Amino acid sequence: MNEEKDPQGNPWVKSLMIWVGILLALVLFVSLFDSSARNQGGDAIAYSEFLNQVEQGSVKSVEIGDDVVAGKFTNGTSFHTFAPKDTGLVDRLAAKNVEFRAKPQEQASLWLILLYNSLPFLALLAIAVFVMRQMQKNAGSGAMGFGKSRARMLTEKQGRVTFDDVAGIDEAREELQEIVDFLKDPTKFARLGGKIPKGALLVGSPGTGKTLLARAIAGEANVPFFTISGSDFVEMFVGVGASRVRDMFEQAKKNAPCIVFIDEIDAVGRHRGAGLGNGNDEREQTLNQLLVEMDGFEANEGIIIIAATNRPDVLDPALLRPGRFDRQIVVPRPDIDGREKILAVHMKKVPLAPDVNARTIARGTPGFSGADLANLVNEAALMAARRGKRLVAMAEFEAAKDKVMMGTERKSMVMTDDEKRMTAYHEAGHAIVALHEPASDPIHKATIIPRGRALGMVMRLPERDSYSYHRDKMYANLSVSMGGRVAEEVIFGYDKVSSGASSDIQYATGLARDMVTRWGMSDILGPLQYAEADEEVFLGYSVNRSRQMSNETAVLIDQEIKRIVESGYQKAKDLLNEHIDQLHMLAGALLEYETLSGDEIKKLLDGEGVDRGDEAKRPPVNIGRGGSAIPKSRRPGGWGDPAPQGA
Repeated sequence: MNEEKDPQGNPWVKSLMIWVGILLALVLFVSLFDSSARNQGGDAIAYSEFLNQVEQGSVKSVEIGDDVVAGKFTNGTSFHTFAPKDTGLVDRLAAKNVEFRAKPQEQASLWLILLYNSLPFLALLAIAVFVMRQMQKNAGSGAMGFGKSRARMLTEKQGRVTFDDVAGIDEAREELQEIVDFLKDPTKFARLGGKIPKGALLVGSPGTGKTLLARAIAGEANVPFFTISGSDFVEMFVGVGASRVRDMFEQAKKNAPCIVFIDEIDAVGRHRGAGLGNGNDEREQTLNQLLVEMDGFEANEGIIIIAATNRPDVLDPALLRPGRFDRQIVVPRPDIDGREKILAVHMKKVPLAPDVNARTIARGTPGFSGADLANLVNEAALMAARRGKRLVAMAEFEAAKDKVMMGTERKSMVMTDDEKRMTAYHEAGHAIVALHEPASDPIHKATIIPRGRALGMVMRLPERDSYSYHRDKMYANLSVSMGGRVAEEVIFGYDKVSSGASSDIQYATGLARDMVTRWGMSDILGPLQYAEADEEVFLGYSVNRSRQMSNETAVLIDQEIKRIVESGYQKAKDLLNEHIDQLHMLAGALLEYETLSGDEIKKLLDGEGVDRGDEAKRPPVNIGRGGSAIPKSRRPGGWGDPAPQGA
């Protein structure tokens, strides 16, 4: 983008020049009233000395004014003195033959007198006006700047980003590339009757690259680019947000064609009339003004509004209609190819070892967004620096991936040997059930080292990206989630079952509820949706917008959820009783090695054992047990969101 220059120059220099001008004007004005004394000429002498000089005959001539007597001595030098009201002065001068004359009285101008008397007031007024203008220049920071827009214009100095820096979201990039092409060459589209789109709404999960796309547009379009957050419009005073919207569009009109980017637009664009209240609040007035400015009675030609949100469901329908946001561009989580391209972009800034394979890392990070991958590369670089390495190797990327997905190792936790043993059997139960469930994802790693909030886990990763969630896989995940609880009961008895399976039970219950109420996978209730209460908070009150259901239906739903979870529990119990020897073998290996990869687990159960060498064996540490540390956003919980599972 072309760098914008301030036509007024440096604002500090401008302010200094204004203050210097005010000071010079005051000095000049005062000097006008002081000129009478300075114009007398000569040295000022005492009046008594003047009288002595008259008596001695040293005074040649004088000019008598109201308060000043000026003249010349016989030697030619000039003098002046300030005389009191001396009525005998004329007689003395006449007696000594001194030439004298009276100075005519000067009549001061009425305007000059008024100006002299109003000088302090005018000076204070000039200073007040200057200060207020300076406060208004910084929108929103001064007492008179509430209604000024806080939109900032981006320039090349602030870090130029282009579409070459955006990877893994090719479809969204192509949609926005067309807007850039339109701004560069509008005649290409106008000759066929096409009009420039007025707005584009970027929709996607947090971290998928919506703001990065907007910055890339700023770097590619070569037109003025304003950026502002939706929360910058809303203030505690009613009408301030609407004033800021008007001011923002006034600025945009002066720089058209231009692009205005509003981040997190759901802060100001939420559905009007939701919940309690009469709808006449600050946020709704701001939204009304935004709607009018985008597509009201007066058209704003050459202004393209680009907004970003991760909650399109709460936006007002009037904001989403054609003519305002003409395009809704979905920015999804990247697939395996997209993740590989994103990793390549971030790895350019990192010195890599020869063994680093971006494809392998991309395969092991399903469900990661662009921000997650950037964090992964950064964590690997930091880890290599802590270890004193000059290059970032694959080992650092694997360790960073475990840290991002499962949390940091908690090596300082002290647990008893009995609790360590129960943890090993708990995680071994998850792994054995996963290995014998055909629809389950392959095991990536099993560990009894505490990480984050979990005290042990089994990580499973899909072999490829999938975009649907099938019934057999859901039942397999239910069985795997119950594997830890069942293993505790089988090995240690009913009375020794612990609370370590709390997150597993929570996950299984949520999955079964979705199967019954959202996905129609209950034979008794049929392919219907029984939505749960959708509560919206408005002015501190919880507003229930769910449709009513009968008590009989609610009872059936609870019964079906219980039946589905218990079927997974029973399947896990059957598998562990059938493969009890493998359960003991894997638990013993976890107690010895603490962490096993999926390949090592397969070799162990096939009778090949785990061979790492004596130098690779870790010393025993006191650790605890736990469920899954995988965040909810990366655990399977919705249609089309098949993320890595941890149990």
